Amino acid sequence: MRVVLTLLPVLFLANCLSAYEAMYEKTPVGEIKVITLPGRTALESKTEGSYFRSDNGLFRKLFRYISSNDIAMTVPVEADIEPGRMRFFVGGKDSARKIISTSDVKVRKIKPQQVLSIGVRGSYSMERFNRNKRKLTEWLAKSGEYEPAAEAYAVYWDGPFVIGFFKRSEVHLPIKPKENKPKGKQPSPKPKSQP
Repeated sequence: MRVVLTLLPVLFLANCLSAYEAMYEKTPVGEIKVITLPGRTALESKTEGSYFRSDNGLFRKLFRYISSNDIAMTVPVEADIEPGRMRFFVGGKDSARKIISTSDVKVRKIKPQQVLSIGVRGSYSMERFNRNKRKLTEWLAKSGEYEPAAEAYAVYWDGPFVIGFFKRSEVHLPIKPKENKPKGKQPSPKPKSQP
């Protein structure tokens, strides 16, 4: 009975977080898949150091911004690791509003993009991020169909009060179709004519 009472607040919080508007669907835990993310408006804050540096303050800056501008919270939150950047997204309800950048938060338009994604369960850490980034890189090397288009980044679905084991995240690696280079000897460039 004590275990059930202890888990109730966690389950309640997880249920509340699922009430936020999702910008795209979660990748199932352990699955690797190619997905196309929609275009979206990001609110981004950055730091000079690593995202995982203790107390980087990125979440607080973004949360202050959306609170003071009455912008609804959405999920997930995206994070670049080196240097650290965190992105919240503007949901459908707020998308028609004029939202401006400040010294702490930059408003960015992100075009639709294709990514290789892996679904992850567990606490948010550099070790877990790197382990799953390696899985994506290995998958990409075997596929031969795509190549990296940018650096991998983290995707976080749960807030800080969710117990580590219950947290859901993803690692996304932006990709593009691999360029098919013709086999065999490439023709030499023609020499420029002299005047």
